[in-house]
Amino acid sequence: MSEKKNREVILESGIPIKPVYGPDDIAQMNVARDLGKPGEFPFTRGIHPLMYRARPWTMRQYAGFGTPQDTNGRFKFLIEHGQNALNVAFDLPTQMGLDSDDPRAEGEIGRVGMAIDSLRDMQVAFDGIPLDKVSVSMTINAVTPIILAMYITVAEQQGVLLTEVRGTTQNDILKEYVGRGAWIFPVEPAIRMIADTMEFCARSVPKYYPVSVCGYHIRESGATPVQEIAYAFCIARAYIERVIARGLNVDEFAGRLSFNFDIFGNLWEQVAKFRAARRVWAKLLRDEFGAQNPDTMQMKMIAGGGGGGLTIEEPENNIVRGAYYALISALSGAQTMALCCFDEAYTIPSEKASLISLRTMQILADEMGLSDTVDPLAGSYYIEWLTNEMEARIVAEMKRVDTEMGGVVNGVSKGLVQAEVARQALLYEQKIQRGEMVKVGVNKYRVEGERASQDVELHQYKPEATEEQLRRLAQVKAERDASAVQAALNRVRADATAGVNIMPAMLQAVRAYATVGEITGVLKEVFGEFREPVRW
Repeated sequence: MSEKKNREVILESGIPIKPVYGPDDIAQMNVARDLGKPGEFPFTRGIHPLMYRARPWTMRQYAGFGTPQDTNGRFKFLIEHGQNALNVAFDLPTQMGLDSDDPRAEGEIGRVGMAIDSLRDMQVAFDGIPLDKVSVSMTINAVTPIILAMYITVAEQQGVLLTEVRGTTQNDILKEYVGRGAWIFPVEPAIRMIADTMEFCARSVPKYYPVSVCGYHIRESGATPVQEIAYAFCIARAYIERVIARGLNVDEFAGRLSFNFDIFGNLWEQVAKFRAARRVWAKLLRDEFGAQNPDTMQMKMIAGGGGGGLTIEEPENNIVRGAYYALISALSGAQTMALCCFDEAYTIPSEKASLISLRTMQILADEMGLSDTVDPLAGSYYIEWLTNEMEARIVAEMKRVDTEMGGVVNGVSKGLVQAEVARQALLYEQKIQRGEMVKVGVNKYRVEGERASQDVELHQYKPEATEEQLRRLAQVKAERDASAVQAALNRVRADATAGVNIMPAMLQAVRAYATVGEITGVLKEVFGEFREPVRW
């Protein structure tokens, strides 16, 4: 019987894969130097010595819709079912610095996240949720200083000391220009405000993570797994450089910089990506920035899924995909999982879908043995070879950003990074259409003529929620001290113009119940607005 033809396998990162790997493939590897022990430099095997054996990964489900009351109810539902942290979504008007009564917000209030107009809304959203016990990650970027000031104020009102406030803001504006589009201000002042939050937290809120650099959205926009890590690290490096220029030592703040990464596609490629990334990050912080503290060199990450891997076709298949995404995250050594839900290709996750994803993570931790031992794939010829290959390609891509694009800030400002990500997105879609990249139920094993959405519960937009949000906003404006609001906005304008750290002014403004739209309007007067570069 003749042997079957050996098919060619090339990973999305462009790495050709052999059928079999053995000792010769990792002959040049130095175990002590390249692998080491868990919790020790270069952290290939994880950033903690015992990893999940000591404490399972943090479980966060992305939640937020309608009014702050609606979102507060979902938060409490998830906590009651065993979730130990929150991941907050904001609606588009909030993300874009618009109040709910702005004509441009019509039809979008509370649609893809909760609406936040003033401190009053933040108080309602976290009513009954102990911020000294529940860690909160907030997916907000362009208006982060405003939202962070609100969150800090609510925590203080609950009796939490500033030095004990915990949580994370996404606060990664460079990836917004590349991947999501929720930007407001030009690149330089936007980065300046990120540095403001990093400096402020380092000095006053030391347990808070003010930035979560998002390779996730860059990957979702079309970048390869190698580019996802490389671009994220270039972005993180740019933020670090801005804070160091203010006189802070890297060990004073960089340990509170985290990453949000994507997971979909080839299991082995994803695992190797994260193992390699930890090694690259540790070397970057030590060798380029002179970090001395091991905590500074640890790549802290949230992962657990990628919406780009989910399909509209046969949505129940996404439950299976999600389980494998969670498995990859656990095998990769993630500190936090925010597992995508099976209905996210359609709608805001339902309670049922959110609970399935939460139970998936709990099953992996408590039933499947993923908490038993650290880095269980270590020593695999294939995994170690692939980790080495991914490291080399990540480093090469970072050098390409520096040499060919003039650095990531220049590359984003001129649209060069965006153009490369768009090119990769086109190549990926072409591979899907040609069947070279398999998506089950889409271009293989497809059932023609079958409606895939019949079992998905769609989130219904509620006009009454908009009415409630507008009513509360009007009440806040009527009851607040107008002179205090004006004084606070004047300080925001003065500090933004003078170039001093904007956070103290933000705290004054939100405590006076100035709104997101009012504060953003002042910043637009000073900074202007971003205009996309013409790339063709």
